Amino acid sequence: MNLIPRQVRDPGRTDGLLLLSEITAAPDPHVQYRQLRVRYGNVAPVALEPGVPAWLVMGYRELLTLVRQEHVFSRDARNWADYRSGIVPADSPLGPMMFPRDNVIGADGAEHRRLRAPLDHAVAGIDLRAMRRAVKDVCDGLIDGFAARGRADLVTEYAQAVPLLALAGQFGLHGAAGHELLAALAALFGSGTDSQAGNRSFEEILRSVRDQRTHRRGDDLTTALATHPALRTPDEVLQSMVVMISAGQETTTIWIARTLARMLTDDRFAAQLRGGRLGIDDALDAVLKDEPPMTHMPARYALADTELGGRPIAAGEVLILGLAATGTDPAVRPGSPAPGSRAHLAWSAGPHGCPARVPARLIAHTAVETVLRRLPGIHLTEDTTAISYRPSPWTRFLSQLPVRFPPNPGA
Repeated sequence: MNLIPRQVRDPGRTDGLLLLSEITAAPDPHVQYRQLRVRYGNVAPVALEPGVPAWLVMGYRELLTLVRQEHVFSRDARNWADYRSGIVPADSPLGPMMFPRDNVIGADGAEHRRLRAPLDHAVAGIDLRAMRRAVKDVCDGLIDGFAARGRADLVTEYAQAVPLLALAGQFGLHGAAGHELLAALAALFGSGTDSQAGNRSFEEILRSVRDQRTHRRGDDLTTALATHPALRTPDEVLQSMVVMISAGQETTTIWIARTLARMLTDDRFAAQLRGGRLGIDDALDAVLKDEPPMTHMPARYALADTELGGRPIAAGEVLILGLAATGTDPAVRPGSPAPGSRAHLAWSAGPHGCPARVPARLIAHTAVETVLRRLPGIHLTEDTTAISYRPSPWTRFLSQLPVRFPPNPGA
């Protein structure tokens, strides 16, 4: 993908800077955000990996400026100076999440609007009632697999599988392909040594489904994308599938898991468990505000020398969207805001804001509600502060969520 000869990165360029992955791996990233704000303000220098610097945008207003000014901050990674120069090599683990792709994520202006239209059309065409029934069936089937056991891991046995199976069905994927997709996505978002291989596997699976729909149409999102006139090539169809599935799977899994953790540990939200005063929708919104599924989102690239949050930004520098950090920006949210507030940037904003908020919420709400209804007496067996996270600069993916409940074969 990067044809520029590989150069040796200079770790000295990032000496003393926090790695983005160190922030996501911390017990409470907001501690790091506060420290960065004290030292730098709402736009702070960080390292993506040794020798690769970036700006982390943590301010609510600064982030809105970043995402709304396409003429200043581009989404196209070909404007990234360290990528163009070869400082970031072609085999970098950052590649799958940050290198240029010919899809809606990497486009600006009119090209972005052309590629966004098929996604908006496909989402608008989803039968939400049918989707809710399908998601509920998926949830019930998964719970049937462990209800009699009296214990489960609500991440690996449930939260990971619900959006995967729901999305796979919407795109015409079935059986083993869905599970292979899950493993590939885990590697891609991890930005570790296997991220490039995970990305290749992910695209190979989707390419097979796309090619099937070229010859045999179906009532699914793959067909909707393949037949949309705005998508001009098979690769544009493939990349549109990549965007919709990758974004939907990882983030919805995290949203489900974190909301379940809230419902099981915070009496304010446990309306169906211990008489709490707030319910599932409040917990879903609190997670989006306090610990959004996408902790840090790549990226924008400065098209010219400019300024943001009092920091001089040079042309070609990369800026990361600190979506989680904006939830505690003291300039916008002094004190402790009420739970359930929807004044957050978890979905990003501007032209690249998430197009699938409604179906994502449907999947997450149905998944949480079904567990609480089917498994009365459910409780966590481990303190959430002791649970580790899958390594990633971008997300805080709970590695597990162990629970116990009265065994109920007929639940």
